[in-house]
Amino acid sequence: MELAFEPRRSGEAVASGGGGTEPLAAKDVTESPASERLMEAVCARENLRKALRRVMSNHGAAGVDGMRVDELPRHLREHWGALREQLLSGAYKPRPVKRVDIPKADGGTRRLGIPTAVDRFIQQAILQVLQPAWDATFSEHSFGFRPGRSAHQAVARAQEYIVDGNNWVVDIDLEKFFDSVNHDVLMGRVAKRAQDKRLLKLIRAFLNAGVMENGLSSPTDKGTPQGGPLSPLLSNLLLDELDRELEKRGHKFVRYADDCNIYVRSERAGRRVMENVTRFLSKKLRLKVNEEKSKVGEAAEREFLGFSFTSGEMRKRRISPKAVNRFKKRVKKMTRRVKAVSIGRIVDELNPYIRGWRNYFGFCETPSALAKLDSWIRRRLRSIIWKQWKRGRVRYTELRKRNIPKDFAAMTAGSAHGPWRLSRSRALSSALPNAFFDSLGLLRLAAKKA
Repeated sequence: MELAFEPRRSGEAVASGGGGTEPLAAKDVTESPASERLMEAVCARENLRKALRRVMSNHGAAGVDGMRVDELPRHLREHWGALREQLLSGAYKPRPVKRVDIPKADGGTRRLGIPTAVDRFIQQAILQVLQPAWDATFSEHSFGFRPGRSAHQAVARAQEYIVDGNNWVVDIDLEKFFDSVNHDVLMGRVAKRAQDKRLLKLIRAFLNAGVMENGLSSPTDKGTPQGGPLSPLLSNLLLDELDRELEKRGHKFVRYADDCNIYVRSERAGRRVMENVTRFLSKKLRLKVNEEKSKVGEAAEREFLGFSFTSGEMRKRRISPKAVNRFKKRVKKMTRRVKAVSIGRIVDELNPYIRGWRNYFGFCETPSALAKLDSWIRRRLRSIIWKQWKRGRVRYTELRKRNIPKDFAAMTAGSAHGPWRLSRSRALSSALPNAFFDSLGLLRLAAKKA
């Protein structure tokens, strides 16, 4: 996305030789956490172009002003000069975030705060300057929302600890973490890494911008709303102190965002660690542990990022039962209304979800579980087709078209059993084999056997 941001003014640092688009100061302050000129780096033209491309590619819902992301370039062409002056002078005031509740996979809702498109753009520009310097100092045990790190790496690290004999897990769940972050504690950590008073004022303004819900705006005195580009970095900054404390105590642990698991060798040790860490979080970071969800349990019985582990010596990664149930619930919902929908269209709608699920849970080491889910999906589709054939005569005709013997076809078509039971019958399995669904383009979770 190309956008002619306002040219450099005399107060900015001299541009580098790389096309004359980014001041040398931008590179310097990005590498120096204690710089006092970070806002110049934020407003550097190449940084802004990169931020705009990222925000545009992420799409996202409109904020309280109703501006769509695709309207952002035009708005910036008309107003960037004034916005830039406000940013560099420390006068910029973010708009309240739009409160949106989305259902969680395991029940309940997650509260998101959607910034306006302009505020999202500015947060992204700030993120690009701060993250390279800050991220390099974070703990190796932290994996969430960090460049080059992933949930799969976190799960693999947890598996290593369990294989080494740390069979008990201290599973810490922070109660409404993103809604309960203490602003003073967080800003104290930010101020240790960034001395540009304009940037500190701006980050505080984003935290205090308030929320708009049902047409009413209310202030916020705590929390870092999920939905803005800066929130993950700020959460990692705050929880890095937890990481350092756990390292100092010699614990084996993995943290992914606000999901932290500590691995120990006995239940007794686990309970002691839970008590000590809960006290630290409360007193030092002013965060509350959810006592109902936080547990000390055997590794084979706990879930981490959608995975659990088998018992015995091998300790293989497997898909947690909760994740499997969520998958089935979602597929059932996507295939509920099928009367006037072709099976090809149903497959087209299922495939993106199957692809995403396969990309993530294909990391398991129990492929038989994936194969069982493939079989379950095909069985559900067979039952849908059986429903669509409706009457016995149509069913008989369709079975005969697919080379099912007359007597067998007649017996199946006239059966009093329901679609789900018949979906695993020999007649329907032969009439609608796996190859039929392959021909429709239905993706498989498990690798196809040679």
